[in-house]
Order: sequence, then structure tokens, then C-alpha cells
Amino acid sequence: MDLAHKTRLTTSVVVPVYNAGESLIRLLDALAMQSRIPDEIVVVDDGSTDCSGDIARQWHHRHPEILLQIIQQANQGPAAARNRGTHQATGDLVVFIDSDCIPLSDWLEKMAAPFADPEVVGVQGAYRCNQPEWIAQFSQLEIEERYTRMLRSPSIDFIGTYAAAYRRQIFFEKGGFDTRFPMASGEDAEFSFRLADHGLRMVFAPEAFVYHSHPDTLQRYLRQKYWRAYWRNLIYRQHFSRMWKDSYTPNTLKIQTLLGMLFFPSLAAIPLASWGWMVPVGILAAIFALTLPFTFWVAKQSRTIALGSPLILFLRSFVLAIGAAHGFFMGLWVRKEYDGVQTPQA
Repeated sequence: MDLAHKTRLTTSVVVPVYNAGESLIRLLDALAMQSRIPDEIVVVDDGSTDCSGDIARQWHHRHPEILLQIIQQANQGPAAARNRGTHQATGDLVVFIDSDCIPLSDWLEKMAAPFADPEVVGVQGAYRCNQPEWIAQFSQLEIEERYTRMLRSPSIDFIGTYAAAYRRQIFFEKGGFDTRFPMASGEDAEFSFRLADHGLRMVFAPEAFVYHSHPDTLQRYLRQKYWRAYWRNLIYRQHFSRMWKDSYTPNTLKIQTLLGMLFFPSLAAIPLASWGWMVPVGILAAIFALTLPFTFWVAKQSRTIALGSPLILFLRSFVLAIGAAHGFFMGLWVRKEYDGVQTPQA
């Protein structure tokens, strides 16, 4: 039977785990209480040192009614862990969620529903946040503003694995996640770009919610941005056209990053002419101006967060610029080991 036309597609929820601790129990409890129970759950313990595998086994002992596979491997990163879990899974749909996420009770039902359309090969869910920290709430609004972009399009080209689903057959055919991404830093975006490049349709399920713990300090927030910018070099090397446009990333962010990269060389103009100082000042002014559309949007949600938004976006611009420059000078665009895509089938 053509899997795209089955009346009820079976689901395998794949969870990569690295030192997840008690958060894994909360996730498994939430999966067991779904309105649509997963046909199986696959936990991949990616070399944890905190007995995450034992925690999963103890949970399964208390819930024998749930079909749970537990796979243990040496630490190889989330891309390799998700690939391994998908290879062991048996469902028609492979559904990814992170170990620090808690899905709402109808999450899996909402993730599976779009696959009633046989043309749909991938689905993106959505974050929610109930953290009290200012920076976590800012991060959530940053993401929600991008969701508004995705809602305007009948299809998307960017899926994050915190709440993602794919037809398992398509996942295999297109090679899975590129295992050269050593951390959660873009392997999910690269894979969805790969599917989009093949003309395959992915959609956004805006009501398939998971609660997530965003960075709760400015340092953690900026560190996350730094490494995402670093590895974005590899993504754009493989999918150059996405440098200019994708369904998730605002072009204002890309322009801010470029301006941040130009700022430091522009300082050389200061001693060259009496008006030389205007070059770096003009760049700073342009970065600030580009923070305003998002800030005005945030003000409709929270005036408190809007007050600090320009400063955070300003800092973000330079951190993204430095991270992107670091990746560039480390040779992610030219080194032969980064040619093509590295997957289990490649």
C-alpha cells in the first residue's frame, strides 16, 4: 500500500538524549498522556553520563503499556542520534522532539493531521514558553514573530527538530541529518532545505505546541546565537540560495549580521578623512533602525520586553557577525571535508 494514502499513519516519536535527567521523565509522562498515543517511542541515549538510559528503563517498567525502544551509543551529537533512532523506528511517520520539551496533550495529533494530504512530507510544530526570565520571554517572542512569517505561506522550507515530523520513507530517501553538525546548530534546517530543494512540501502546524526551556541568561542566549551563526556557513555552502531567503529567518536579521561584520573594518575609515567617522556611525545607525520593526511588534505583546529589545538585537547583530566570521575563517566554505552532505547513506 502507498504509505501516503494509508488512512492512519503510524507514528514513532524519536527523542535524542544527552544527560537529560528528570526532564526525560516529564517528557515521557507527557507523551504517554497524548490524545493520540505514539505507536512507539524511541529514546536514543547519546553517551549520557547521568544514567539517562536507566531513567528511561525505570520509566518503561512503570509504563509497560507503552512501546519504548532504548538505544545507547557513544556520544556522536543529536544529528547522529536522530538518524540512529529513525533507523530503529517502525512508524510511517517519524516525529522528533527534544528531551527538554513538554508537549501539550494534543501535540502528536496536531503533528500527524497535516499528513492527511499525501503531498505533505514534513511538519513543523511550535514553541511555547512559561519561563519567568526576561531573556527567555524575549527569545519566545523572537520565535513567535518568525511564526507570523510562516503562517503567511502555504508551505515552508525550514523545520526545527524540537517539534518536527517527516514521512520516514522520505527521511531515508533524502539521507537524514548531516552528521558533521556536532551540536544542535543547524542540521535540522539543512535537512529541510534539502527537501525543499527537491520540491517537496512541508507545512507549519501552529497549534502543535511544546513547552521549551529557552536560554535564561543573556550569556546563554548570545552563546546560542554565536554557534548558530558559525554553523550557518556550512548550511549556506550547501544551500546558497537560502542565504537570501527562507521561510523562517527575517531578512532584517541577515542584514544586521552583514552590517555587524562591516562595522569593524569600517573603523579604518576614521583616520583616512575628516568624515571617516561617519562610516562606522552610519553602520551603527542602520543596525539600530533595523531593530525597530521587531521592537514595535514586540511592544504589542509586552512593553517591558520592548524596552530592552533594541539593545538585545544590537548585541545579537555583533555576536552573529563574529560567529559567522569565525566559521568563515575556519574554512567551512572551502574545506574538502565539508563538501556535499555527510549522512549514514552517503
